Amino acid sequence: MSDSSVVKPAPLASDFPIASPAEWRRLIDKALKGADFNRRLVARTADGIGIEPLFTTRPEAADGAIQPERELAGPAWDIRQLHAGSDAAQVNAAILEDLAGGASSITLQIATASQNGLSAQTTDMARALDSVLLDVCPIALRAGEQAPAAAACLVAIWQQRGLSNTQRIGAFNYDPLGALAATGGLSVPLSQALETAADMVKQSLPWPQVSALCASGPVWHDAGASEAQELAAVLATVVAYLRAAEAKGVLPADALPKIALQLAVDADQLMGLAKLRAARQLIARVADACGAAPAAGRVPVTAETSRAMMTRPDPWVNMLRTTMACATAAMGGADCITVLPYTWALGQPDAFARRMARNTSIVLMEESGLGRVSDPASGSFAVETLTAELEKTAWSLFQDIEAQGGLGAVINSGWWQEKITRIAAQKHAAIATGKVQLTGTSAFPRLGDDGVTVTPWPPVLQTQAAAGGTRVQPLQPFRPSEPFERLRDRMDAHAQAHGKTPVVFLACLGPLASYAARATWTSNFLAAGGIAAVQSAPLLQSVDAGPAFAASGATIACLCGADETYAEIGEATAALLRTAGARQVYTAGRLKDQEAALQAAGVDRFIYAGSEMIETLTEIQDALGVAGEDA
Repeated sequence: MSDSSVVKPAPLASDFPIASPAEWRRLIDKALKGADFNRRLVARTADGIGIEPLFTTRPEAADGAIQPERELAGPAWDIRQLHAGSDAAQVNAAILEDLAGGASSITLQIATASQNGLSAQTTDMARALDSVLLDVCPIALRAGEQAPAAAACLVAIWQQRGLSNTQRIGAFNYDPLGALAATGGLSVPLSQALETAADMVKQSLPWPQVSALCASGPVWHDAGASEAQELAAVLATVVAYLRAAEAKGVLPADALPKIALQLAVDADQLMGLAKLRAARQLIARVADACGAAPAAGRVPVTAETSRAMMTRPDPWVNMLRTTMACATAAMGGADCITVLPYTWALGQPDAFARRMARNTSIVLMEESGLGRVSDPASGSFAVETLTAELEKTAWSLFQDIEAQGGLGAVINSGWWQEKITRIAAQKHAAIATGKVQLTGTSAFPRLGDDGVTVTPWPPVLQTQAAAGGTRVQPLQPFRPSEPFERLRDRMDAHAQAHGKTPVVFLACLGPLASYAARATWTSNFLAAGGIAAVQSAPLLQSVDAGPAFAASGATIACLCGADETYAEIGEATAALLRTAGARQVYTAGRLKDQEAALQAAGVDRFIYAGSEMIETLTEIQDALGVAGEDA
């Protein structure tokens, strides 16, 4: 059969006229009925980058940066498992179990003044790595300021095993700038630490599969930094280490592949993809400026699922978060991905938690096929536009840092920490008012036992700072769920001390259809603070509220109903609840026209979407007689 006889199917949309962006916009403006398009439909990132409801063009800046699609041979990414235990024998057993279960590399956490882990001693590390095939399994270190000592131990173990230069695989991950910012101090002057970093680069040059340094993004991300701030800090870290290496005679083309990039990836898929893609483009710009453009492709890019996004309440939701983050990292082209176990925020992960972490990568790699194509986000107008905008914003911040003397200078002055603190405060406000919701914590929280039992993390053994070192303002860790967790802990402690949990009575006014939405929303609002709600039967007249409240055993009440019902029986119901002994009376909804009358009748506060959750929930706990944290 000739090709001319083959009938090619027509595109599915061929019968429909092509709609222009202008026509789409006219329809949207009609639906908005005068509301502002940008306020209603354009979201803004922490960096002020607009996320449009529709992207229709590829940014010109991205055209030359898109990678061609290609099939990848072998594993799509390195599945790396983090081990933070302090007992070498137990760590060894867990490592062997993880490797047998599909992990392909290991990160060893080493004890420092700010974290627990193995001691930086050859005997402990060798015991932890017993029976591990070190010429096959890369070993990465998470050792803070102890990285040079831990690296020396790892080198000694390689020598003991008789591994040649080409057989040594690993990452020392020394990042003195990140350690300084995270902990607020180094035991030596920063200049000396940078010299040590350069020496480690020189030492690792004969080992093609070993990176010496790390430009850590999680250091900044965990303090609440925006995506652009994280990228700018990573870029400034790389440049600082390149300068230090060059001062020791190592050219940028040789030093660049010895500096690994590590980025935190959370559940925001769009921005995560944009961040990973922008990171490679930014490194390419730096490499080009240094005359080392070919080396940019050999810079290792690793990703770790965000610690900041992990929550203690209902930790099962963390599996969803880490799955999305892992998928994002894979599609963003990370060479190595660490998925934190879902119980990480609660305590030490057990075998099941570690299994679920590594299986997240395995399922996405083997069953979903992620990673078979390089840069699968290529062609997405949204991702390409956000990548270009993020790259532009991060580069501008990087230039600001360099203009003030580099990352070391802006850390020393506190300027950079202050910029990150301001972004973290904006994030906190968005979460506290419900603009950004944390599933299982501030939205759809689950009360009661979640069935998860873990061994708590042991306290970090704090050591006294050595004299003559470097001291700066430390970054403050930012985990968005913590304010809600403190409320939950406060309520749990009260229940344990008194044998019962106080409740809030929901006075459901009118028929079910009129109050159901607000009653459900209010129950979830209260549960975010660990407070249980008791819903009444439909109250069709106000006189029924008093007896129902008395029977509930509650001391606080909240009206739930439609605006029309509030107008009819809201004031009378509030007054009767007060008479029945309610210490506080709340009303669900924002009722500008009725607020004054309801307050006069006994309503203390109105709760609604956008109100300050932490403040209101704390007030309710106080009214319930729940003891404060310092009681």
